Amino acid sequence: MHGASGVSSVARDGFTVVRAGALTTVQDLGRPGHAHLGVPHAGALDAPAARLANRLVGNADGAAVLETTLTGCALRPGRQVTVAVTGAPGPVLVDGRPAAWGAPVLVPAGGVLEVAPARSGVRAYVAFGGGVAVAPVLGSRSTDLLSGLGPAPLRDGDVLPLGRPTGPGAPPDALPWPAPPAELVLRVRLGPRADWFTDAGLRTLTAGAFRVSSASNRIGLRTEGPSLERARSGELASEGMVTGAVQVPPDGRPVVFLADHPTTGGYPVVAVVRSADLPAAAQAAPGTPIRFVVTRATAGGPAAGRARA
Repeated sequence: MHGASGVSSVARDGFTVVRAGALTTVQDLGRPGHAHLGVPHAGALDAPAARLANRLVGNADGAAVLETTLTGCALRPGRQVTVAVTGAPGPVLVDGRPAAWGAPVLVPAGGVLEVAPARSGVRAYVAFGGGVAVAPVLGSRSTDLLSGLGPAPLRDGDVLPLGRPTGPGAPPDALPWPAPPAELVLRVRLGPRADWFTDAGLRTLTAGAFRVSSASNRIGLRTEGPSLERARSGELASEGMVTGAVQVPPDGRPVVFLADHPTTGGYPVVAVVRSADLPAAAQAAPGTPIRFVVTRATAGGPAAGRARA
């Protein structure tokens, strides 16, 4: 999709990237079921926000959207298209005029949709009626930053195709959409390698003053704060990893694995975050306080790779 190849035909039934922003990728609901091949799940980090954007423009839940990071993006469709922006709240402009966030917006052919930098949160989702129609890889159109599968992150001047709209969008949800977290509360189940940490180390997990690190990305949410004390030295043989695994590297600071995480790893997993809490992790800006809350402790147990991949 990079460069000028096919611009005249695609641009009329697609969109041109005017401003790509810090990191804008194509995402859908991911490519599950390929962990045994070393392929991460990928997909939108804030899946509920991506689903809402699709619903607002009349798409199926799994249609491909754009996921922006902090600074938004600007896009010029070649045909009139209905769009919706959800996720991290921020200004939305069409040809320089304010437009609605979290609601369907009509963008004329040749007009410019501007998703301005987020006022809070991290990731916004841009859905187009008909979806982003890049070619699927292993059943998904998602960009995977770890494996390199799917389309490359957007660059200024890229032209991407749009699908044909399938129906009218749904009205906006009546209930307020949750705001990005002022404190990120992550409910966890201890294990499978909690026994690699001392009792003091496990207390640090639940009582330590952790914050979201600016080094976080789609692969993992990294933390700043105290180190977890080890009960054992050395490292494990490589084991399977799941989304939400809280892996502890040698510096002792927990890392929460997100959608593009590696499918195996050798650092011990002290706990696993409930999947329902991961969308909030996608919107937790650097510096956000983190609190780990144990909901059910498990001593030992099966390797992380035997859980849902």
